[in-house]
Amino acid sequence: MSARQTPGETVQGALLNRFDLTSRLLSRLTHDEAVIGGIGNTNFDLWAAGRRPQNFYMLGSMGLAFPIALGVALAQPRRRVVAIEGDGSLLMQLGCLATIAERRPPNLTLLVMDNASYQITGSQPTATHYGADLVAIARGCGLADSAWAADTDAYEDLLETALGSDRPHMIAARIDKSPGQGSTDRDPSWIRDSFMRGLGTRQ
Repeated sequence: MSARQTPGETVQGALLNRFDLTSRLLSRLTHDEAVIGGIGNTNFDLWAAGRRPQNFYMLGSMGLAFPIALGVALAQPRRRVVAIEGDGSLLMQLGCLATIAERRPPNLTLLVMDNASYQITGSQPTATHYGADLVAIARGCGLADSAWAADTDAYEDLLETALGSDRPHMIAARIDKSPGQGSTDRDPSWIRDSFMRGLGTRQ
């Protein structure tokens, strides 16, 4: 399979695993990059893959991982920022893709884990189950560097490019329905304060 999806290309192949993809991301982080994890299983896997003060774990606010990451990227332009979001959450805040494309933060990478379901509330199907293509939507919003990762090799290649780029990228992967690994600490004040210390904005 090709490492990159061209416009109109259909991605086939085995479903990937969210925890594995999250672990592969964290293994590449070397310079105190900020990572924003969306709610539920997305941040459960981020928590389990490697706790760092530069990680922010969303609690109960669907669709805000990308907007928060945009704010961090604009506020700290010298810091690389990565956001991890599920398909259901992104579908609730699609307008953020147009805003990110407009602002074009060079230090922002967006990851979408698409299992075509609202997994944590009962696995109800999302719009991607019925054919909505989040990469096509992102490209239509102006995020030209958006692609599906057809396999883990493609994902690694896309990550390497995105993390070394001077423009925003979005990488999407179709994943299996494995549950999240563990559970995040659910103290909002602790999460906020730890993250702020990780970014150097609080002692």
